[in-house]
Amino acid sequence: MRYRIEEHLYRCSLFIISLLASGLLLTLLLAWPSCTAAQVRGATLLEVKGAIGPAISDYLQNGLKKSEKLGAAVVIIRLDTPGGLDHSMRDIIRAILASPIPVITYVAPDGARAASAGTYILYASHVAAMAPATNLGAATPVRVGGAPSDPGKNEEKKDRQQKDDMPADAMERKIINDASAYIKALADRHGRNSDWAVKAVRESVSLSAGEALAIDVIDIVATDLADLLSQADGREVRMDSGVKRLDTRDLTVTPIEQTWRTKLLSVVTDPNIAYLLVLLGIFGLMYELGNPGLFLPGVAGSISLLLALYAFQVLPVNYSGLALILLGILLMIGEAFMPSFGILGFGGIIAFVIGSIILMDDEELRISLPIIVATTAASAMLLIFIIGRFLMLRKKSVGTGAEAMIGMTGEAIDDFTGEGRIWLSGESWLAQCKDKVIKGEKVKVTAKDGLSLTVEKLKEDM
Repeated sequence: MRYRIEEHLYRCSLFIISLLASGLLLTLLLAWPSCTAAQVRGATLLEVKGAIGPAISDYLQNGLKKSEKLGAAVVIIRLDTPGGLDHSMRDIIRAILASPIPVITYVAPDGARAASAGTYILYASHVAAMAPATNLGAATPVRVGGAPSDPGKNEEKKDRQQKDDMPADAMERKIINDASAYIKALADRHGRNSDWAVKAVRESVSLSAGEALAIDVIDIVATDLADLLSQADGREVRMDSGVKRLDTRDLTVTPIEQTWRTKLLSVVTDPNIAYLLVLLGIFGLMYELGNPGLFLPGVAGSISLLLALYAFQVLPVNYSGLALILLGILLMIGEAFMPSFGILGFGGIIAFVIGSIILMDDEELRISLPIIVATTAASAMLLIFIIGRFLMLRKKSVGTGAEAMIGMTGEAIDDFTGEGRIWLSGESWLAQCKDKVIKGEKVKVTAKDGLSLTVEKLKEDM
């Protein structure tokens, strides 16, 4: 018996060892093609189209790491952006400067631009290239989180700024000076035109591709990727490890697609989506409060609100605008509870619209006007519906407990005067009545004291 047990354990051990060995062998076989691919000379391509934000930053940083694992000779960032968030831009630039692989930023296709944050990224790259019909510049940073300013004061400030060649506001001076020093350092690192870089920050000037090449702002004007790699071949670039000569002729270009995580981040941090999420969150929670026990509106609302709060954390949100949106919702709720002949409701709609318009500080990240109009109308109707549900629940009679028995109709089991028993909802109850009650007569419950009911005879209609 013991021998059989030992033999069984021995066979099980062999089976497990064989299984592990087979798994290891299969893993090595599956990994072999990727190891072989890593030895093939090539270039990786990262596509950036749209505003620079957390999603793009995550995509580029992961793309640079993956390119290093693949053993790419160079990384090409094909760029078309109106600008974006400062902290996301700086994360990208840090990743480019620290990359052991040369990074070529290529503003393309024709008609693309590298405005604002895109200009900084172009200056930070080891090789700066553009397609013929493209432009860069307008790199003046936008202050985040401020209240809307007076147009008249803005004109006076511009006049003073043109005379003094310096921003009139102290905070703006700090931001402009910091950005100027930052882009100048990037230009000096790669030997590009630092004077124009500072001018792009201080005066928001822009250049076409040909003009940029003529004054040494960029290195290459290329019609396509093949032309780009051909012109980049043999160039010397400055890396952290020292000067490196590029060998890019006839490289195979391999695109690196965005992962599902990057796509999700891109959707959530879109200003229009974030705006809809915060409204969905508020209304979902309100509907759950008006209809307890449904769970779905409350769960969906909570998730939406948390996603919106995450998006607002990384977007240039004007908190005055967010406060106006909340005030508008509260005023519309107040109109339902305290009718003011439309004053509260109309004021709430105005506050909601203004808050939605100024919610984002960056002009490139403004909420779409059709979305604002549609959500304002839908919000007003939905709030009226939700508040109506609240009022209906408040007016609805109690359906359970002792209070629910008041007003119910019962039937006398026997004749009685003073105290007797009645049938009520299929149960026998002790009842008291000041009048004489006949068997089978209908009575109405007027009060309840413990297990005893007080009833009165139903009056017959004449």
